[in-house]
Amino acid sequence: MQPRSLTARVILLTSIWAILALFVVGVLISTLYERTARQGFENLLGAQLYNLVNAVSVDDDGRLQGNPDLGDLRYARPLSGWYWEVLPASDNTSGRLTSASLVLLTIPQAPVADFPFDQMYRRSYEQAGLNGEMLEVLETEVVLDSENHTARFRVMGSLSSVADDIRAFDRTLLYYLGTVGLGTVLVNAVVLLVALRPLARVRASLAEVREGRSERLRTGFPAEIEPLAVEMNALIDNNRRIVERSRTQVGNLAHSLKTPIAILTNEAATIGGEKGRVVDEQAVRMKSQVQHYLDRARMAAQTQSVVFRAPVREVLERIVRVVAKLNPDLNVAFDATTTGDLVFAGERQDLEEVVGNLLDNAGKWARSKISLSCRAEGADRLAVIVEDDGPGLSIDEIREALKRGRRLDEATPGSGLGLSIVRDITAEYRGMLELTRSELGGLAAKVVLPRIG
Repeated sequence: MQPRSLTARVILLTSIWAILALFVVGVLISTLYERTARQGFENLLGAQLYNLVNAVSVDDDGRLQGNPDLGDLRYARPLSGWYWEVLPASDNTSGRLTSASLVLLTIPQAPVADFPFDQMYRRSYEQAGLNGEMLEVLETEVVLDSENHTARFRVMGSLSSVADDIRAFDRTLLYYLGTVGLGTVLVNAVVLLVALRPLARVRASLAEVREGRSERLRTGFPAEIEPLAVEMNALIDNNRRIVERSRTQVGNLAHSLKTPIAILTNEAATIGGEKGRVVDEQAVRMKSQVQHYLDRARMAAQTQSVVFRAPVREVLERIVRVVAKLNPDLNVAFDATTTGDLVFAGERQDLEEVVGNLLDNAGKWARSKISLSCRAEGADRLAVIVEDDGPGLSIDEIREALKRGRRLDEATPGSGLGLSIVRDITAEYRGMLELTRSELGGLAAKVVLPRIG
């Protein structure tokens, strides 16, 4: 599963690439060193073999003689794994010369049939040494004089020492490559964090727009990110135009309805009686709704931002005062202790309409008390709870109450739009409306809305 963080993803991929590259480089260097070490080892044995040949001769009796000095102290140290030996190879030759390291012992010779001499009268093979190590044996046969006195020259070097050198080199190589790899990963991480810092600036700038502290994204980003900021600003401008056009249309519609409503009001007075009273009552409600949206469009036009914020406590306290005046017989309680400095991430009028409708609905059904509270819910949400001590609703009644225009009691004044309006506004903010049984005995309405911070 890939990490969701772009930074972590890039660091992971670059780290994997760096590790694979260093691994391949390490294998290549180790292989090349091993070849070089083996080649150097074989060249050394060849050079020492020729030195040995040049340092040995035969006397008049055909006996081998000489005091070879190959310039390597390992041939003088007993059982060191480095030996040389000169043996007779013809019937007219006698004697035996050996290095001090061989201490009069002998290293078995491989049959010529298994390892024949090449065109230069040389052959090489591996043979177990005196201490269990593996030896590389290099042999040649040389005619020493005109009387065909022939000797076999053998130089033996420890393959185990070469393997030890290679292992030591590999350990050193692993240490340095590991250090380089760790440093590469850390440098990559630092470079990427620095390179991706403009994205954090974009996020901070977007947060300022969302919280209403700025109307547009800041500019001056790197060339790769600047087009994104430009497009975001264009999107914000386009949304602003759409919102302003919608508000203008709502205001125009509401304004165009004022005259017909005024005519209805006058005609209701002319009709008189019960029918006139009903018409007048509904015309007054229509006028109130039209005036509400006119005021709302006018207030919205006073701001240039499409991002809003509203202090929750201030809004709730004002609504509670209004509701308390409209319902003098009810105890409207507001618990402000849990509200704190919560800020609603939306229009003030939307919050007022949601809470106002909930309190208005509670005021119609409450017997003596309405309770309002607000608290933070999660990292970016707030919950407004309105409770009453009225009769409450059953589960089926709750479903019916949320239907637009549905009234459970036709005798109670109202249009039946209150809860459905709350639900619609809440849905616009991707919130939630929940109706349950209140601890006061009536209905508890809980609305969850977005908040800032």
